Formats: sequence, C-alpha cells, structure tokens
Amino acid sequence: MEASRFPKFNIGEVKTPSFIIDERALEKNLKILNDVKQKTGAKILLALKAYSAFSTFPLIKKYLDGVCASSPHEAKLGCKEFGKEVVVAAPAYKEEDIQELVEYSTCIVFNSFNQWRRYKKIALEHGIECGIRINPEYSEAPVELYNPCSAYSRLGVTIKNFEEEHLNGIKGLHFHALCEQSAGALERVLEAAERKFGKYFSKMKWVNFGGGHHITKEGYDTNLLCNLIQSFKKRHGIDVYLEPGEAVALNAGFLVASVVDIINNGMDIAILDTSAETHMPDVLGMPYTPEVVGAKIASSCTEKDKKIFKYDYRLGGLTCLAGDIIGDYMFPEKLSIGSKIIFTNMAIYSMVKTTTFNGVNLPSICVQRLNGKMEIIREFGYEDFKRRL
Repeated sequence: MEASRFPKFNIGEVKTPSFIIDERALEKNLKILNDVKQKTGAKILLALKAYSAFSTFPLIKKYLDGVCASSPHEAKLGCKEFGKEVVVAAPAYKEEDIQELVEYSTCIVFNSFNQWRRYKKIALEHGIECGIRINPEYSEAPVELYNPCSAYSRLGVTIKNFEEEHLNGIKGLHFHALCEQSAGALERVLEAAERKFGKYFSKMKWVNFGGGHHITKEGYDTNLLCNLIQSFKKRHGIDVYLEPGEAVALNAGFLVASVVDIINNGMDIAILDTSAETHMPDVLGMPYTPEVVGAKIASSCTEKDKKIFKYDYRLGGLTCLAGDIIGDYMFPEKLSIGSKIIFTNMAIYSMVKTTTFNGVNLPSICVQRLNGKMEIIREFGYEDFKRRL
C-alpha cells in the first residue's frame, strides 16, 4: 500500500488488536460517489451488510441518500443513526420482522411474490414503498459463494416465475448480481436484465442496480457507469438506485495487531493477537490474503523484491483452529515479539463479521477524524463475550 494512502498516526500508541477507520480516506471515496450522483441523478445507498460503523454516519450522510438493510436490526440502525432513506431487502421475512420493518424502513423489497402477497396489506397501510427482487440469471461473480444468479439460487424472481398480474402496488424492481466488479460487468448484467424484464421497467418508479460496484477502486470506469445510468434512465424514464458497500469504505480501514510469539516449524511463524477466524473471516471464507503495510505477500514477491524483503513469515491467528492462518509474507526486517502488523482494507465486512470464538476478545474500534484526532469509539471485554451466550 502506498505511503500516501496510509493514515498518519502514532502506531506505538495503538492498543492491539484495533480496527482503525480513517475518515479522510472515507471522504475521498464519498466524493467519488457523490460525483456519480451529481452527473446521473442516481441515488446511492450505503450497504450496511458491508459497513455499519455508525460513528462515521454523520460524515457519510452528507454525501449519500440513505442505507440499505437486510434485517430489522440493520433497518433500525439506519433509521436511528443515519436518518434518511432505509431500503430493506432480504431472502424472506417473518411476520414479526415485517411488523418491525414498517416502523423503520421507507422501502421493502420482497424476494418472492409469495412474500409480497402475504405482507402487501401491512406494508401499504404503513405507507411503505415496495419492490420485487428479480434474478437476471446472469452474473460474472468471481467466486461461486458470492454468485446470486447461480443455478438453483434462492435470490430473486426469475422471468419464468414472474407474476405480472401481481404487480399492482409494486413501485420498483431490484437486482443484485455483482461482487467487487467493474462497470463493464454491470453493462453485461444490465443487458441480461433488460432482455428478460425490460418491458416492466417503464411501469416502475425505480430500478435498483444493487451492490458490488467497485466504484472507488483505482481504475474503475466511472464514465461508463455514468453513461449506463443516464442511458437507462432515458430509455425507461425512471429513477436508478445503487447500493455499494465496499466502495464506500474501500481502503479506509485497518486492523492493527501485535506479534505475541514466533516459532519455527519448517518456517518462521508469527502468532498474532488477532485471528483470521474471529476478526477477518473472509480471509478464510473468500478466501484471500490481505495486504500488510510495509510487507509483501510471499506468493507475489519477485526476485527483485526478495533483495529488499528478505525475511519470510507465516502470520497465524490466536485461536485453536488449525487453519487459522492469515497468510505468508516477506518483510524487510526481522519481526520480534511486540512488532506491530497493520492489515489494510479492514473497514468492510471484517468489522461486521467478527466473532468471539475461543473467547478471543474483539478488536477495539477507533476512528481517525478528518481533523487528524484519533478517537476510541469502543473497547470490548469479557462481558461482551458472556452476554452473547
């Protein structure tokens, strides 16, 4: 990670493990998203499933139109802490979910016509705008685990099962088929969606393009995205929503850990006070190897790199899970007990997926504000572990 993108704080003062959110990096992303909004008139929502750090909502809501939620808890958080639009979409709702959601949401997207018919009356009586999730049956998701259009997917209504006769009261259609992908991938998904469902779009008030748009990633073609949105709106005369999560907080968060022990079993292994299993589960679930500030991922090291990055270590977690391995890295200097390790791009998904498996303590949450001041938002302890059980 380039030094210019790394937040300037005194690493020696950071208690580990800690998540650190850099508001300056966050605002950089928000300005890119706001530029898309200004050029296209699209509405952009924060996907809470990726990033729910409400201590930064005062900054985010200056730029975005609201949040999208997948549960009553997320909807309540969005309503109470964000205070703008709250769009809810989930595979299914229980009756008690709906009773709560109508209090906190502005829009509910139903995953099936069965659910729409069941809850139509209560949603409309509470003035909730309603939509249907559609399945375009086309996706270029790089990992099958994250492909919502795979065979036998439970997500969205296919054109074969679309019930045109039950559209009365439906204001919009929603599709989500991307995962950390480009505007080019959206273009092809949109073509598939329009082939199947295009005749219904003009009857709607809006169409939601879902999430997975890597808008703030370096090299993303925002001009193509803007053209796609503008031409779609011109063809159908309706509003467009986007629901990025990762793009909002991309490269805006870090997980700082310390080396607790170093052992050798065929290679040097540094055991940290963090864990892939508990603190960054997508490392194992995706899987992927996170970048470390000042180090190189071993598999990507060239012979030239190895002249500088001479010391190789496997970074392992604190739990008893044998596979709690974060990755293999090359460092320019030897590690020692107490050395600080800084993992990048940890604001998204990691923070919302943490667990207390093995009783491992949750990382503290800190925010470096726009003025450079470091604020400790939350520290955790035994009671947080105990109360979950």
